[in-house]
Amino acid sequence: MQRDMVDLVTPEQVPTYVPGEILLDSEAVGWNDGMTARAYRYGASEVTAPPLRDFLVIAYRQGFTRMRRRIDGGPWRLERMAPGKISILTRAEPSCWYWDAPIDVIHVYLTRNQLAKISAETFDRDIADVHLNDVLSAQDDVVSHGLNAIANEVQTSNIGGKLYADAVATQLSVHLLRHYANVSLCEPRSVHGLSHVQARILDSYIESNFDRQLSLEELASVTRTSASHFLRQFKTRYGMPPHAYVLKRRLEHAQNLLRRTRLPIKDISARAGFSDQSHMTRVFQRFLGTTPHQYRQTTTRA
Repeated sequence: MQRDMVDLVTPEQVPTYVPGEILLDSEAVGWNDGMTARAYRYGASEVTAPPLRDFLVIAYRQGFTRMRRRIDGGPWRLERMAPGKISILTRAEPSCWYWDAPIDVIHVYLTRNQLAKISAETFDRDIADVHLNDVLSAQDDVVSHGLNAIANEVQTSNIGGKLYADAVATQLSVHLLRHYANVSLCEPRSVHGLSHVQARILDSYIESNFDRQLSLEELASVTRTSASHFLRQFKTRYGMPPHAYVLKRRLEHAQNLLRRTRLPIKDISARAGFSDQSHMTRVFQRFLGTTPHQYRQTTTRA
């Protein structure tokens, strides 16, 4: 039976197999997507951990101990762990651990989907699989500082803490992919652009949201593709990047409202999604060589 077919242990189930005092927990402050952060205080222990659902990165904060570990019945490895050291454990593999002194650690769990998404964006290719190397002990300040920064945001609950921690986690993931990962890439596929159905759905979505600022990630989600894949497909179909196409559609919508309604120009600029009337005027002058007022006079003249 493949490992992905058996029950894998989630971060909240880890204390069942590795008992310790929980010092902080990101899920307790509402963080529950893509990344989980926890801090533990452990006494000297000997444990057997079943396969984890997520990749695990550990930073050692306090305590000095001898650490023995083996993965999936492989050979035992022994290292002396101290504050500043890190460990990495891949997902879906059972492990055995033994340490002989108390330690405080930070655990950051990254889901496979989260790491695969960042892998696709990093390599600009669809990902077949991603695997983190097992590392018992390394001195890596980027990883150590990243985990401590994430834990600090959980502990302090600062305004924008989740957004900041997500940014740190993204940088951490890219670093892990560069230095500690094996990534299998899918064969490049010929890109034929968005399908007719995708284009129709996308156009309808843009029309329904002229009054909002639309991000690349939001438009990609409408077509159910990654941002990098969407960008390539979009340019193939429309011959321009998404932001230029959305601006073109806003301009067309404003032209239609100027021709067919007597709405004030200020209201039309808001309905078409321009930041203000001056912004719309600059776009009209750039692409049409006229102002909205002059355009209305010309197109509505008897």
